[in-house]
Amino acid sequence: MIVLAVLRHDQRLADIAGGNNVSAATVRRWRDELIALLAAQAPRLDRALKKVAKRGGEVVLADGTLIPTQRRTGKADRPNYSGKHHHHRLHFLPLTDEKGRLIWISAARPGHTHDVTAARHDHVLAHLRAAGLGALADSASAAWTATYATP
Repeated sequence: MIVLAVLRHDQRLADIAGGNNVSAATVRRWRDELIALLAAQAPRLDRALKKVAKRGGEVVLADGTLIPTQRRTGKADRPNYSGKHHHHRLHFLPLTDEKGRLIWISAARPGHTHDVTAARHDHVLAHLRAAGLGALADSASAAWTATYATP
């Protein structure tokens, strides 16, 4: 429960640890173990898309989202700053099926990352083509087709 409180409310580890009579190092270790456990359960992009295609799906929906985070100190602060939103955030690129069910989500990236950049990094379009699926995205992500035009 302590780790879920840390992840859900973005509390400082020392604050949560002190209130629960454990050390901040213990809470950090628990947090890292839980994140690793959850990451191991996550489906790979290619397998998730093949599963959608096998169920008769034709398209996936893609729209990046920014999750607020605490401001970091020093040079680590700059990449998480989203100039568009004027806040510190992490960027995720989720893919959902036609009914809006989450099928895959990218790893966290700095807040200034654009949806198209995240899609390029994860080779989303190549995986979509391999699975025989299309994608629906907002107008900011329309550059996918221009960037990855089929020869």
